[in-house]
Amino acid sequence: MVQERTLPQLQAPAAQISTDQGLVLYEDMILGRYFEDKCAEMYYRGKMFGFVHLYNGQEAVSSGVIKSLRADDYVCSTYRDHVHALSAGVPAKNVMAELFGKETGCSRGRGGSMHLFSSEHNLLGGFAFIGEGIPVALGAAFQSRYRKDALGDPSADQVTACFFGDGTTNNGQFFECLNMAALWKLPILFVVENNKWAIGMAHERATSQPEIYKKAAAFGMPGVEVDGMDVMAVRAVAQEAVARARAGQGPTLIEALTYRFRGHSLADPDELRSKAEKEAWLARDPIKRFEAYLLEHNLVDEGALKAVRDRIQTDIDNALTFAEDSPEPSPDDLYKYIFAEG
Repeated sequence: MVQERTLPQLQAPAAQISTDQGLVLYEDMILGRYFEDKCAEMYYRGKMFGFVHLYNGQEAVSSGVIKSLRADDYVCSTYRDHVHALSAGVPAKNVMAELFGKETGCSRGRGGSMHLFSSEHNLLGGFAFIGEGIPVALGAAFQSRYRKDALGDPSADQVTACFFGDGTTNNGQFFECLNMAALWKLPILFVVENNKWAIGMAHERATSQPEIYKKAAAFGMPGVEVDGMDVMAVRAVAQEAVARARAGQGPTLIEALTYRFRGHSLADPDELRSKAEKEAWLARDPIKRFEAYLLEHNLVDEGALKAVRDRIQTDIDNALTFAEDSPEPSPDDLYKYIFAEG
């Protein structure tokens, strides 16, 4: 039997952060949490359909990594993609409209929950099958390197952040793409959101090397384990990896130890995980931890945090109204967006 990994006991690096930076992270995490809670409400009320995989509990990973990128960098997601899209700057109203299958959605109502996309925000997509987004992210990183080195474009220093889960790291695309990224020193962050469960399979039972970050050594790239429930720790690791990538020093594999507070999807009764395990991770809620951090360091007061929460709640309510009032795609446009228009 493989011994189960204990809860991470890593201490957050002594990273400096301003009040404005702290509020950006906090607002992003609250946006993700409130958005997903509203999705659950709409799903259980029978107003949202299909497979819906929520991100509650993992907000520190999305905010810590994506808010360390520039606006022109690239983000590639999974089927748990709502919060990645929000962190990348896709407006909540357009994400919500997509989940309702409306024409105003970021994928024009054609993608739904698992296929969010925004060329404007360099969101390369959500992907329904595990691992299929990794080659796409690799291609984005390759074109950055190619435009800079082969075509002499000094502005082509964009970095790509590629997210995927622990279950994906046993798939061929993972190993193949890490190998190519290392060979070509591509500007990419491979971000493993290790939430301990691949649908209903416990991570420790599914892989011969449960410490995923150690797999980077086989490809000669840095591998880092980080407490994925601590946004400051994730931010510090991400900033270092982004700086390396932008400087032409190649990829980094980041394993963020995190936990989803809901089932695999909203159709999952979540009966396989023990009550004790859930409670232990709930006690480490990344939003509550970051609230405590901001208050303890006198960066904000409770009034400022409440103002953020109230503003985000209003934004979510407005996004829902926008989605409900938006038009359905026209049947006349059935074949639109299938082929590039000449």
